[in-house]
Formats: sequence, C-alpha cells, structure tokens
Amino acid sequence: MHRVTRAIIPKLPASVPRYNAHPESNRHTMTDERLTHIEEKITFQEDLIEELNKTVYQQQQRLERLEAFCKELAGQVRSLSESGSAGPTANERL
Repeated sequence: MHRVTRAIIPKLPASVPRYNAHPESNRHTMTDERLTHIEEKITFQEDLIEELNKTVYQQQQRLERLEAFCKELAGQVRSLSESGSAGPTANERL
C-alpha cells in the first residue's frame, strides 16, 4: 500500500481557517466561515473544470479538422505522384 508522505501534501495558506484541534473541543464542528470558504473553493473548481472541459472539446474538434485536412493533402499528393509525368503541374513552368 502506498503511504502518503508529508512532502506530497500541499500546505494550505495561512488564510485558510483550520479545525480546532484542542482535545476538549469537538473536532468535527466547522465554523460558518470555514464552510463558506470550502463552498467557494468547490464552486471555483467546478467552474474551472467546466472551462477546461470546453477547452479540451474545442481542441479535439480542431484536431479532428487537422487530421481530415492532412488526409486530404495526402490524397492529393498520392494522386499527383501516381499521375507522374502526365504533364506539368500548376506550380511548374512550361
């Protein structure tokens, strides 16, 4: 089993409220401020994931268009090479 070390766990900024770890206190209670902060982070992450998904979708569409374009060009090159010396091409001088 993989053991998580302290070096892997990112440190939270000092502005993030933490649980009260005193033995007398209830460790599972959250302040409204902390709960609000967590909700804000989740909302931000959801928005970021949605934006990243849009970007990935757009890149996939572009990749598919580029692949189709490359196939078309390869077909044109293949047909030109098969025609061989059938005559000068548009780029050659007579």
